[in-house]
Amino acid sequence: METITSGKRLADSVKRTDIKPIKLSEIKTSSLNRVSTGLSELDLVLGGGIVPGMAMLLSGEPGIGKSTLLLALANNLGALPAGRQVLYVSGEESASQIKIRAERLEIKSDKIAILEETDVDLLTNQLTNYSPNLVIVDSIQTLTTSDLTGPAGSVGQVRECASRLISATKNSGIPLFLIGHVTKEGAIAGPKVLEHIVDTVLSLEGERNSNLRILRTTKNRFGPTDEVGLFEMSDSGLKTANLPDFENIQPAPGSCLTVTMEGTRPMLVEIQALTTSTPLPSPRRVANGIDYARLQMIVAILQKRLNLPLYKEDVYVNVSGGLKISEPAVDLPVALAILSSFRNKALASKTVAIGELDLLGNIRPVNTLSRRIKEAKKLGYKNILTSENLRSLGEFKMNP
Repeated sequence: METITSGKRLADSVKRTDIKPIKLSEIKTSSLNRVSTGLSELDLVLGGGIVPGMAMLLSGEPGIGKSTLLLALANNLGALPAGRQVLYVSGEESASQIKIRAERLEIKSDKIAILEETDVDLLTNQLTNYSPNLVIVDSIQTLTTSDLTGPAGSVGQVRECASRLISATKNSGIPLFLIGHVTKEGAIAGPKVLEHIVDTVLSLEGERNSNLRILRTTKNRFGPTDEVGLFEMSDSGLKTANLPDFENIQPAPGSCLTVTMEGTRPMLVEIQALTTSTPLPSPRRVANGIDYARLQMIVAILQKRLNLPLYKEDVYVNVSGGLKISEPAVDLPVALAILSSFRNKALASKTVAIGELDLLGNIRPVNTLSRRIKEAKKLGYKNILTSENLRSLGEFKMNP
């Protein structure tokens, strides 16, 4: 159990008598002076850029690209005309290791200073001496304070170190980026209060066998929480992702296009399906990019409502590009892709399907349907299947 070994801070023991509430109508608002990160996708997620004194928490799986992203950010800020100083605090890697990565990423800014330190009190002292314009801590779970007896990464250490560091940077108006570890379940390691005391919580997601990285925000006091940033991992670091071009795609059995929403951004995505006969008593169901239970339900609907003998077929479904889709709008395109593969007939050219299926085989409307349809039409797709023109799977007719 962690205990505080020193006495209470003097500030905690002094009773303030000058506290006075302020009427909401009397509070003056001021515009936020944001600083662009130089990364358009990161600016989008943050709401336009970094706010002075802003505390941000970035989490993600090991090796997903958190340090790479923030090194690119540090390089961009250091290259600004104002010559913004960046302090990169590393508790996990040595300065030479960071230097090797920076050289690989072609980062040569002389405005980045590396500090190998895990004592949060010594770190806060350095903020006064160095006066940086941005602080990056990799990672918050490595910091400790001698006022607590617990080891690094324990609940008390993470909570207290984060609190002291955020207090110091906010008082100085210095933006702060904290890198956080995640548990095997994908949650941010440490106390939940860590997510409460920061201004913005970001998570970097992606599959190791895919170059696509998705940056999401679950909390943002200075901007929206429904935006996502799309990056692509390359040899020279994270770059803005180039979305797949389906303009000249040729219809093929087992393929169906849909429009999914990543934050407020509509994206055209290809759903691929493959059905093959199997001698096994229990046919395989493989879902890559969609929920497995959802695939099971869609297969059951096709068997019951369209009388497809899928009980003797292996069914494989894949979302191209390494994306993961959890929204129900993908139900209809998955069902049509499976149907197309089973009958070995391609869907009509320029077809996009958007809709949720219920257990009766009816097609239900989904949110932001008008935006999805507008995006599909903008890309030249004319045959758009939704709940507006298709009430149930039974009404769908494939090309002869």
